[in-house]
Amino acid sequence: MRKRYHGTAAALAVLAGAGLCAGAARAADWLESAAAPLKGTAVTTTFLDRPGYRALIKLLPDFERKTGIKVNYEIVPYENAREKQVLNFTSRGDLTVALVDLVWIGEFAENGWIEPIDGLKGNPAITDPDLNLGGFFPLLLDAFGSWGGKVYGLPFDNYSGLLFYNACTLREAGFDKPPATWDALLKDYAPKLTRADKRQYAFALQSRRGETQSADSFMRVLWPFGGSLLDARFRSNLQSPESQAGLKFRQDLMPFMPPGIVSFDHNEAVNALAQGQVAMITEWSAFYGTLADPKTSKLGDCLAVAPEPEGTAGRLPALGGFSLAVASQASEPERKAAWLFIQWATSEAIARPYVEAGGVSGRTAIYRQPDIKATYKFVEPMVASWQKGVPQYRPRFPAWPAISEVIAEWGTKMMLGETTPAAGAREIGTRMEGILAKEGYYDGKKPLLQ
Repeated sequence: MRKRYHGTAAALAVLAGAGLCAGAARAADWLESAAAPLKGTAVTTTFLDRPGYRALIKLLPDFERKTGIKVNYEIVPYENAREKQVLNFTSRGDLTVALVDLVWIGEFAENGWIEPIDGLKGNPAITDPDLNLGGFFPLLLDAFGSWGGKVYGLPFDNYSGLLFYNACTLREAGFDKPPATWDALLKDYAPKLTRADKRQYAFALQSRRGETQSADSFMRVLWPFGGSLLDARFRSNLQSPESQAGLKFRQDLMPFMPPGIVSFDHNEAVNALAQGQVAMITEWSAFYGTLADPKTSKLGDCLAVAPEPEGTAGRLPALGGFSLAVASQASEPERKAAWLFIQWATSEAIARPYVEAGGVSGRTAIYRQPDIKATYKFVEPMVASWQKGVPQYRPRFPAWPAISEVIAEWGTKMMLGETTPAAGAREIGTRMEGILAKEGYYDGKKPLLQ
């Protein structure tokens, strides 16, 4: 039997300390009224062991107290989250709220596992009068919540790729600022910041086999050099000079990363920077709280944040995160309760306490607050990438999970030197096109959507 976790009343003290604004008080009045007929209903969802989810868990008791709706959640590793949810949906299980990664939305929507919000939003009895979809960053609502012209989920735990670095270590090596380009990181910074005999390295690129390898390592080095997974015809673009330049760059960077980097997930990369093993990482903005927390990090005032470096194609940071959507398999009362929970979890009303507890909100208003911008070093570069930059993300079509497995296998082999970037790219391209052909992307059965 799967273990379920449930927030306790002890976390109420955290919420009280955060201080709810007047908007949150209005939301409480609305929530209490909307939830009255649903008292005793349970919401069941999937959480990850990441800062954004731990932040929401701290706030859950207040939602439960005001609504009488119990929130059950299972904390699972990211690598297992999609598989567990798919199994639950196909077996008509108990999930009522889907956690939807950017690259899962096509699969979840086309299989009918999640509900468009149109019908829910059209019911004023269960819809926040201050829902304000325009208050989300447009990029986030489009990338994480929308598919086929419909909105399915609301952005939650969204982030941009940033460069986190140890400013003190860089100063000791003679640098008064972080590298502006990937070329400078490799040629100028990496040799001076690497002392293998002391187990100190310049950089760590999370590359564990699985989605971390395919999304956070492989794809991350394609974009800044002008490369891409597919061309406009949905054929492999991995043999292009630009894609090969990115993959070769990653191989050239290997001597300046810790041994065993292919086993590093996000936690390992973040911990390597936090404990002084590496000087720089490119990671999601969501991990700022971990790096800034004196209980988990030795960095203190040495922690600094900058945009991801530029490549030959410019600054093209990665975009990551999730949305929360109502599961189609839920009963009518469960759907209503799930919609209330999703609106609350992504609302402007709790954006401040959520950010102060360690989360990253998808709402624009919170990041205009002077004290928030001054307190959280990740805010300015993250917001700039969402508003002005050109964040990149993986294909969102239903075929991605199968393609991701291929990239994870051969991307790992490249890093280990078991194949070359050119040979590995050919293998990925052949297998990827085989998957797309089987799915009907080349015979007109499916539109060329990403």
